[in-house]
Amino acid sequence: MKRFLTTTLLASLMAVPALADDLESRAAASREASGKLLKALKAEVEKAVQTGGPLHAVSVCNEKAPQITRQVSLQAGWDVGRTSLKHRNPKNAPDAWEQKVLEDFERRKAAGESLKTMEHYAVVEEQGKEHFRYMKAIPLFGVCVNCHGSKIRPDLSEKIYKLYPDDKARGYNPGDLRGALTVTQPM
Repeated sequence: MKRFLTTTLLASLMAVPALADDLESRAAASREASGKLLKALKAEVEKAVQTGGPLHAVSVCNEKAPQITRQVSLQAGWDVGRTSLKHRNPKNAPDAWEQKVLEDFERRKAAGESLKTMEHYAVVEEQGKEHFRYMKAIPLFGVCVNCHGSKIRPDLSEKIYKLYPDDKARGYNPGDLRGALTVTQPM
């Protein structure tokens, strides 16, 4: 019995570094997947603004963002997406875990931490199964101010409300926490 306990304890202690390595590996893969999503979305919006202005960009966000998100999720093999405390699309509303992380991001920003490097990850049990959850802060930047800022043109505002009747994603200033990229991997 004593030998069994020693072997079990030793195996458990040896598993801790392996788990830490696995979590960091999962975090790195999540950074890569979420980075691909952000890069692809940003490129589409910037291209739309250049070719047709902010009015065109709203349509592109409405139509192409879900397609790009699905494509990145399929490539990664996990759920990859975006969420925010003030979401535009109700499908992007945060779940309870994401809500807590977003609120923590706001506290961390208020304490002086940079949004550019802000992230959080953990193993979370959901519906009896463990998942690796990852979130990366998205600061409001560049052309996104046109549609999410505190001063939105009336014609643009009208189009946004037409596409998103329950829009809450307004009133941001450059550098504010716009939301977060989110990744869920099964364990």
